Amino acid sequence: MAADAALLIAFGGPTRPEEIRPFLENVVRGRRIPPERLDEVVHHYELIGGRSPMNELTFQQAEALRRALGRLPIYVGMRNWAPYIAEALATMVTHGVREAVGVILSPFACEASRERYTNAVDEARAALGPRAPRLRYLPSWHAHPGFVTAMADRVTDALARIPAARRADTALVFTNHSIPTAMADASPYAAEFRAASGATAARAGHARWTLAYQSRSGSPRDPWLEPDVNAVLASLAADGVRDVVLAPIGFICDHVEVLYDLDVEARETAARLGVSLERAKTVSDHPAFIGMLADLVRAEAG
Repeated sequence: MAADAALLIAFGGPTRPEEIRPFLENVVRGRRIPPERLDEVVHHYELIGGRSPMNELTFQQAEALRRALGRLPIYVGMRNWAPYIAEALATMVTHGVREAVGVILSPFACEASRERYTNAVDEARAALGPRAPRLRYLPSWHAHPGFVTAMADRVTDALARIPAARRADTALVFTNHSIPTAMADASPYAAEFRAASGATAARAGHARWTLAYQSRSGSPRDPWLEPDVNAVLASLAADGVRDVVLAPIGFICDHVEVLYDLDVEARETAARLGVSLERAKTVSDHPAFIGMLADLVRAEAG
């Protein structure tokens, strides 16, 4: 049966200051997180304006995809904040949707970036019963030319802000969310990150590139993927690098991990080290990225 809608699925984020703490409590529910850690992250949100742009930007992506696809309705469901996945599916039921294409907006696959989302969909479908739309998901797109082209354009724009005489020596650092090493070992997450970054650097025509992880959480006793972006900046500075471009390839649109962890924390690290830092934009609603999603949704919709 041909699909009659698509559902964009994302993490979600608070849209105003009073939502920050309830949102974070949603995210960490069931985990033993010290209150002072939550206070720290609340402050991170305050420093970036008291909200996350993720919901707004995801709806912009949905509208761009709607224009690219024409008649196919596009819905948005978030795992951790309104509009929740369950709310989106309930709305789809009222609109008579029976088959839909699921688009999980994270490029690299692991339990945290795939199964937690598909599990949330399954739980919501179970609550709706036989009326619930059936979903089929896009295949992996981490190395798709549309994604690579979009990210390479963002990298090229950032490199253009480096003085021409120093551009070739600029270190291009691709960043991705760190995850526990046990989770990484059971998934293609790290390999997909490296493959997408290499393809993007090649497309951008920049030979000097490396990988870094960011935004780790959880117990400091548990091993997570490394090296951390701040440690990479320190290592590059020690090697005499003057200019760095950070490319957040693991993040599809701006949110706290980009706007605080890179634009505030990593930038402070670079300034302390005497390194000039530029940050490439996320792919967001870049036409090549939206065009890729449209092509994949059409193919999957049948």
